[in-house]
Amino acid sequence: MERLVPDELYDLFQRVVPPAPTRPQGGGRRRHGDREVLAAIIFVATTGCTWRQLPPVFGPSGPTAHRRFTEWSAARVWARLHRLVLDELGSRGDLDWSRCAIDSVNMRALKGELTGPNPVDRGKKGSKIHLNAERTGLPLSIGISGANLHDSQALEPLVRGIPPIRSRRGPRRRRPAKLHADKGYDYDHLRRWLRMHGIRHRIARRGIESSTRLGRHRWTIERTMSWLAGCRRLHRRYERKAEHFLAFTAIACTLICYRRLTK
Repeated sequence: MERLVPDELYDLFQRVVPPAPTRPQGGGRRRHGDREVLAAIIFVATTGCTWRQLPPVFGPSGPTAHRRFTEWSAARVWARLHRLVLDELGSRGDLDWSRCAIDSVNMRALKGELTGPNPVDRGKKGSKIHLNAERTGLPLSIGISGANLHDSQALEPLVRGIPPIRSRRGPRRRRPAKLHADKGYDYDHLRRWLRMHGIRHRIARRGIESSTRLGRHRWTIERTMSWLAGCRRLHRRYERKAEHFLAFTAIACTLICYRRLTK
């Protein structure tokens, strides 16, 4: 359990988890500890096993861990934990705001909300994860959609979705100095929107320049996508509810950022 949920991560988690509900009338079953359940949820996220395959060593059963996962997802615990880890990194000066890069990755979806025909997988049902990472590859904001949503429609929500993050000096920050993107984001209205918000852009132009010229800076977002794949629950979408799939994505991003925090 300590390997999956180190003390420092659990201390951060305790700052965002809602208090356990009380039973004024008393009785009922003993509620499993938050650390036990958190370890079980992280095990499911990283190994990709189903809730019913959860080993009994964790204490809570699969249905119990799933109920707590649903409860915490509704309370937006995972997004708040990701932001808290980013705050810790920002206060140490470990976030590089000089440039960001955005990209997306598709995966098959068996069912659920925010799915659509995947244009790169023979029209099979799928979902897409949209990611915005700072210069060293740490994810700042995430989003999900159906696989048929064009990447360009996710640029503005991803940039607006960056939370105000603490800095070592000065006020909180939520805007990068520059944004890199591939040809899927090559639209004049997006360039105007970025300039209006004080963000310089480097977006490859269709039919004019090769996307490989951006590789010198965009390889970091591709590496972040490979880090995201370390969370095996994201290899294929099993969650019917979009908020549950987004929760697993936020858990993966939190673990990526936490590893940097402990270096």
